[in-house]
Amino acid sequence: MYPQIDEARALLEEAGRRNPGPWVQHSLVAAECARRIAEACGMNGEKAYVLGLLHDIGRRYGVTGLRHALDGYDYLMELGYDEAARICLNHSFAVQRLDTGIGKLDVTPEEETRMNALLTEMQYDDYDRLGQLVDCVAMAEGPAEMEKRMQDVKNRYGNYPQEKWDKHLELGRYFSEKAGKPISTIIEGVKPE
Repeated sequence: MYPQIDEARALLEEAGRRNPGPWVQHSLVAAECARRIAEACGMNGEKAYVLGLLHDIGRRYGVTGLRHALDGYDYLMELGYDEAARICLNHSFAVQRLDTGIGKLDVTPEEETRMNALLTEMQYDDYDRLGQLVDCVAMAEGPAEMEKRMQDVKNRYGNYPQEKWDKHLELGRYFSEKAGKPISTIIEGVKPE
């Protein structure tokens, strides 16, 4: 399950009041990119939009590293939104391993074990893959070329595992082929609302 668009927007707005920052604009851009790509690929655009809005909702609890993935997962599971919770957990892990995450793994050893188990058990679907892709192209001011966005992340965090870099490029090719046109043309002109 996932919330309707109005509720998802309300959840994001409330989270933004709790922890203001560019992550909110990034989420709005990711959502619109997800909607456009989904529709171009014959997927449910509304679902993709909602998942894009909520992928970083764990940031509502403050400035954290990879903890936001688990916080978002737990928060949305408590609300009964299991499909939206999935994207919170897996959007940072296009490669299904914690060691490919970027940023501090600021969880307890028990939480790390739990995250590993949850990721290992997940069977990624196209909505998961799309969430990983749009997280990789969405910047607060609008979408960027994937390699530019990945380089921005690498510059800020000091690393970007090559395996993850390659997986994101593969996702871009996958959705471009599925849509029958380059992703860049689909998301051109997206701005935060």
